[in-house]
Formats: sequence, C-alpha cells, structure tokens
Amino acid sequence: MKCLASILALGLAALASAAPLEDRDAPQTVHLTFHGGPAEYSMAFPADGNLYPTNNNIAVNIIDAPDYNAFYQCTFYTPGDKTLASSISPTGVGEIFVGPPQPVTGVRCLGFCVATYSDCYNSQGQYVGPCCNGFCAANKCRPWVSPF
Repeated sequence: MKCLASILALGLAALASAAPLEDRDAPQTVHLTFHGGPAEYSMAFPADGNLYPTNNNIAVNIIDAPDYNAFYQCTFYTPGDKTLASSISPTGVGEIFVGPPQPVTGVRCLGFCVATYSDCYNSQGQYVGPCCNGFCAANKCRPWVSPF
C-alpha cells in the first residue's frame, strides 16, 4: 500500500510539473506581407475561415507567406480577375505572385500546416498535414532553402 501511495504521489508530481499542452483547437495564425512596388504592408490573423479585409489600396504583385501554406489554404479577394502563381524567394520564403497587380481587398484562410522541422507523419505513419513553408523529407518538414 505504501508503494502504491508513493507511485501515485510521484505521478501527480510529474503531472503538476509538466508543461501544459498547446491549445490544438485554436486556429493557426497566418502572417502575410503584401508588396506593391516600393510599398508593403503586413497582416496577421487566424486561419479560422473568416474573411479579413486588408483595408489597403496598394496594387499588390507579391505576397510573402513565411509561416503558412497560403497558396493552397487561402483565398485572396481582388476587384478584378487575377492569376496567382506560387514561388519561393531566394531566401526560402513562400511567395505568391499576383497578376495583373491590383489591390487585395480581403483574405480568407482555413486549415493548418506543419512548422519547419516538425513531423509530417505521426508515429503510426499517418499524414499530419502540409508543410507551412517547405517540403516533407525523412518525416520532417524541411525548409525550401538550407540554412547552412
């Protein structure tokens, strides 16, 4: 009985000292930078499926998405027809080219992506999700450009 009480006390102490788990139900935050010639502006908002207005009239030609798979998981609203193309900057940041350049009036993003160097597949071999800014290799999301 004494042994069982000791084990229970040790278990409770371990649980009390453990770091709290992150809130996996909270939407991921999207960070985007909109470029139009020499001007730019940035936005940060949750990927919760809501439409977020940009409140900016800059004619955007490039959107940087350093930490979210925005090309596939976001919708960009513009006043006219547009073509979007995905690319990677020389420094390894995800980019979206907008043609013809025009204001982006709003953005809607939904879903989540896996951070660089996190597991793309869980321990049972099931796919976790797309990499935010890179590719899956050896079960880890790797950056597009090597940091070395």
